[in-house]
Amino acid sequence: MAQTPSPACCNTPPIVGKGYKPKGDYITVDGMKTYTTGPKTAKQAILVVYDIFGFFPQTLQGADILAHSDESSLYQVFMPDFFEGKPADIAWYPPDTKEKGEKLGEFFSTTAAPPKTVGRLSNAMKELKDKHPDIKDWGIVGYCWGGKIVNLVSQQNTMFKVAASAHPAMVDSNDAKQITIPFIHLPSKGENKEDVENYQKNLNVKNELHWFPDQEHGFMAARGDLEDKNVVTAYEKGYQLILNFFHQHISSTSFTKI
Repeated sequence: MAQTPSPACCNTPPIVGKGYKPKGDYITVDGMKTYTTGPKTAKQAILVVYDIFGFFPQTLQGADILAHSDESSLYQVFMPDFFEGKPADIAWYPPDTKEKGEKLGEFFSTTAAPPKTVGRLSNAMKELKDKHPDIKDWGIVGYCWGGKIVNLVSQQNTMFKVAASAHPAMVDSNDAKQITIPFIHLPSKGENKEDVENYQKNLNVKNELHWFPDQEHGFMAARGDLEDKNVVTAYEKGYQLILNFFHQHISSTSFTKI
């Protein structure tokens, strides 16, 4: 069920449509270049799993919004470069030709193979937790392909307390059965409605579903046209919803759906 965002979660900064200058820095985590932003004294943190296009300005801006917008619950945010400088070419999407489809398919089965990424994510989290013992609670946010990764690491014995998936790829209702932490889902018009509804029915944890039926797949990350006022409104709303959900649940110890 949707909740009204708390005032603390609605102070998102003005969205920059072009020429965004990230507020954070880059560090190395498990050998991966990693974007980090947010106050170093924050006791809660978010791991961001980008989409297949890697470090795009829209995604970096989103990480900064997550880190700085909830004044009563600021976060340290970390976004590893799982593709190690070799993301997918955004010109491949949408895959409306045989060549584009083949290139995307190869990328998903090699560089972006989920089991490979889950292993790297686990190693990165172990290093981050060792280096930042003062961080008490961790959440995770994923976009598109990253949403699939979020599903796979939000199951039994997860290191996270709350999860978010925006315009998810590879939606599988069987994944939902395994989720053990509060989960917020923000699908776009690019997702199959039946797949999302079946997924939602199988969740046994506290959850929210918010459709963005007029938005393209990827609007909160690399494919978001932030020079379009309609997209900006949806982009801002999406981040507000995630922040509100995290604000409610990241410190919670009760995850079962009421």
